[in-house]
Amino acid sequence: MRKKFNFDFIGRSKLFITISCVLVAVSILSSFIFGVNLDIQFKGGTILTYIYDGDIDINEFESISTEALGGTGVSITTGNDFSTGKNNIQLSLLSNSGLTSDKQFELTNALTEKYASNNLELLESSDVSPSSGRVFFLKCLVAVALSALVLILYIAVRFKNIGGWLAGACAVIALIHDCIIVYGTFIIFGMSINANFMAVVLTILGYSINNTIVIYDRIRENEALFRKVKSHKEIVNLSINQSLTRAINTSITTIMAMLVVTVVAALYGVNSIISFSFPMMVGMIAGTYSSLCFTCPFWLAIRKDKNNKIVRKTAKA
Repeated sequence: MRKKFNFDFIGRSKLFITISCVLVAVSILSSFIFGVNLDIQFKGGTILTYIYDGDIDINEFESISTEALGGTGVSITTGNDFSTGKNNIQLSLLSNSGLTSDKQFELTNALTEKYASNNLELLESSDVSPSSGRVFFLKCLVAVALSALVLILYIAVRFKNIGGWLAGACAVIALIHDCIIVYGTFIIFGMSINANFMAVVLTILGYSINNTIVIYDRIRENEALFRKVKSHKEIVNLSINQSLTRAINTSITTIMAMLVVTVVAALYGVNSIISFSFPMMVGMIAGTYSSLCFTCPFWLAIRKDKNNKIVRKTAKA
């Protein structure tokens, strides 16, 4: 027989809401404590891609590059060039004005001399304008804002019997909660805010709202069945418990997959993958938590409805 959960989510709503507020506050404060590390996509600069044979010490490569550029910090990523079949190494230099041709020549000359035995050569050079990153970021924000608006309208129509507008607003607040926690993960662990950040945020929005919609659906069904014998608190609590197994199982499968990807990426030093998979894990946990422990308890806490009191069917004498 299937086990039925009876965890008192609503009774612990103050604790859950407090935990969420603390996590959000820590995520926001981390910006001032650790600083925001914007990637070249948003800050602008130059990307140089070199191809080579054999093996190259990345730390040595970074040291030589920094020295050739007069102490300017660089970011190094490695991979494989599918067109040539050779190894490649990508050097990113943050700069509002880009890298001058003279500096680029000095850098390339120093690297090719040092790694002549590796047949190192410059494959591609490109300047990234900070304005293009801002346009990309603004487009993502517009997409998120439109999604939030459509979401509120959808919930307001579909769940109008349980206060749809307020339910929709609470669902969007929970999504903002998840996005801020993902943002804090990037900041606290020193990851650059880049395209991976936007990809994680947009993915988490889908997972989180899906769980919330399922719980709202349960609440609507249970209110039709038990409104005369149970309070709203009891109905919401019952609905969350009925959705608990599904929400956890759905999230665990994705979290485990991301954990495997993170471990493999860490073993092989693929930081570009880690900056997606690890925040994705944290976002999945935050999204599941907000759906089960924050959204509905928060919605119930601010719902101005006299029916929050227990309304029981009065037996006729």
